[in-house]
Amino acid sequence: MNTYVAFLRAINVAGHAILKMDALKESFAAAGCGSVRTYIQSGNVIFECSEKQATAVFRKIQARLRVLVGGKPTILYRTIEELDRLVKANPFKALGSAPNTKRYVTFLSGPPEKKPRFPVVSAKEALEAVAMKNLDVFIVSGRKKNGFYGFPNNFIEKELGVSGTTRNWSTVIKIVELARKEGS
Repeated sequence: MNTYVAFLRAINVAGHAILKMDALKESFAAAGCGSVRTYIQSGNVIFECSEKQATAVFRKIQARLRVLVGGKPTILYRTIEELDRLVKANPFKALGSAPNTKRYVTFLSGPPEKKPRFPVVSAKEALEAVAMKNLDVFIVSGRKKNGFYGFPNNFIEKELGVSGTTRNWSTVIKIVELARKEGS
C-alpha cells in the first residue's frame, strides 16, 4: 500500500465548495481508500491505496466529490514519499528565516504552458515564485496586504497557464509529519 495526499483546490474558501471533513473522509473510504484522515479544513486528505489501483481509485474519488461539491473538483495527488523528499530538500533554505515572510507551495496539475524563468514576481501582490521542481512551485510572500499575506494561487495559475492548488509550507510539513507518525 502506498500513502498518498490529495490536495483539493478551492474547498471551504470564502464560502465556496463547503465540505465537511467527515463527508470528505467517507467519500475517500467509499472510493476504496484505507486509513483516510484529513488535515485542517482546506481539503487535505491522507490515505492509502495500492499503486496498481491508484488510477481507478482517483477516478472514483473525482466522481464522488463531483456530487458533494456540485461541480468538477480539482484534486492534485502526491505520494508521501514525494512530499517527504520535498520537505527534506527544504527549497526555502537559502531564504533564511525572515519572521515576516510566508512560504507557499503550489502543486500544479500538469506542466506549465511555457517554461518559466524564475523568479516570477507580482509586485502588486508582493509575491515571488522563486523556483520549481517537478510540478511544485515555491513562492514567497513578503508583506501583508489588508492585514493578510498574498495568496499566490491565482498568480501562479495565470503566470504558468495551468491549474494548481497552494498550501502554506508549514501545512505541507505538518501533513508529512502526520502521515509519518500515524503510518509508523
